[in-house]
Amino acid sequence: MVLTRQQLLLDLYQAYYDAKRHKSKRCYVKAWEKNLKQNMEDLCDDLYYRRYKPLPSKCFIVDYPKKREIFAAVFRDRIVHHLYFNYTHGLYERTFIQDTYSCIKDRGTHYGIGRITDFCRKESRNWQRPCYVMHLDIRGYFMHIVRKKLLEIATSSLRKMSTHRISKDSRETWGEVLDMDLLIWLTEVIVMLNPKENCIICGSKEDWIGLDPAKSMLNLENGLGLPIGNLTSQLFSNVYLNVFDQFMKRVLKCRYYGRYVDDAAVISSDKDWLLSLVPKIRQFMKEELGLDLHMGKLEISEVHHGVEFLGAFIKPYRIYISNHALARMKEKIAEFDFSKPKKILRSVNSYLGIFRHVSAFNLCRKLLMTKEILRIGIFNHDMTKLTDRFLFYKSLKFSDYEQGIWKQDRLRSYQRGCKQSDHQLRLSGRARRCKSYVD
Repeated sequence: MVLTRQQLLLDLYQAYYDAKRHKSKRCYVKAWEKNLKQNMEDLCDDLYYRRYKPLPSKCFIVDYPKKREIFAAVFRDRIVHHLYFNYTHGLYERTFIQDTYSCIKDRGTHYGIGRITDFCRKESRNWQRPCYVMHLDIRGYFMHIVRKKLLEIATSSLRKMSTHRISKDSRETWGEVLDMDLLIWLTEVIVMLNPKENCIICGSKEDWIGLDPAKSMLNLENGLGLPIGNLTSQLFSNVYLNVFDQFMKRVLKCRYYGRYVDDAAVISSDKDWLLSLVPKIRQFMKEELGLDLHMGKLEISEVHHGVEFLGAFIKPYRIYISNHALARMKEKIAEFDFSKPKKILRSVNSYLGIFRHVSAFNLCRKLLMTKEILRIGIFNHDMTKLTDRFLFYKSLKFSDYEQGIWKQDRLRSYQRGCKQSDHQLRLSGRARRCKSYVD
């Protein structure tokens, strides 16, 4: 298929809307929108006539949750990244194994935790026999990707999948619905970009103090590394390690294996067999991908003692939140700015969404049921959502007011240990005030 300019322009506008989502108030988005039509027309012409070249990126350091070096592309290039992602992510994902969990719709962290839990349960015969989990981690993964090798893997996947049907129910192939020549050219432009070239360094040199030199692209030789911060880098990270996933599944016959970016886990009841895989994995990674295992993070743990994976701590018949994730959560809760109640509501609801996937009702109540948070909103009966207090009472009838007040005061009584008589007096007084408000 040869893409027309009009269709390319329509796809570019869709990519533009994807790129500006949740960022419409940023200054670079507003600057682009001042002359939106002309900017989009020029970008479309650059892509259509193969004149497109990425602009220099901004380089800076982030400290949370740990120190990393970020290369952020300008908004114009982000639109192109979203365009490429919209074209190719469905094609690439059909080449991945089912247990690739990162940056794929409906296959995120909670899906990965559930899969690893099922693997442990099956291999241990419903927790009845010893079972072991081997954790694998790649040393400085994004910084040591060989871009030339990545280009070979990506372009070969595009050419191979161009003859495959897009789905079982369709007769069309990927080559009939996508402009493969454009995609192969754009793949080379994005992958072979050297982000260090003419980059704009934001911040001072002191920001780089404490960062591992192996995790900085500024210290690496040319031809290595993908910039952390680009949408395409997340996609290409899965494309690059798909070769390793196929090796683990088809050559080493690892039945229970899953990977999230550079963190992988293999489950087996045979500990010696797991240890025998390590030299084979190291040799394959070194020879085929130019990567190396982080031997300091290689760990084999018994399932009955608990397995930490993707922020969860998996034990027989239950899942807890990991200590590392809990520590970061406590830090953020301690920094809450209660002068911005809407932001607090969003943050608390995001934490409640995490807690609902683990066994942590009492922990959730201890962390989030504070006087300051209860002044802002009202928890539902199972503490899975926090609703703005004014909107909650406004949306209920009076018969529901009493029930809502009773539930909220009952939740408070857990923490304050108030007597039942005082609780009833407080309930009746508040119910009368709510009735007068409705009337």
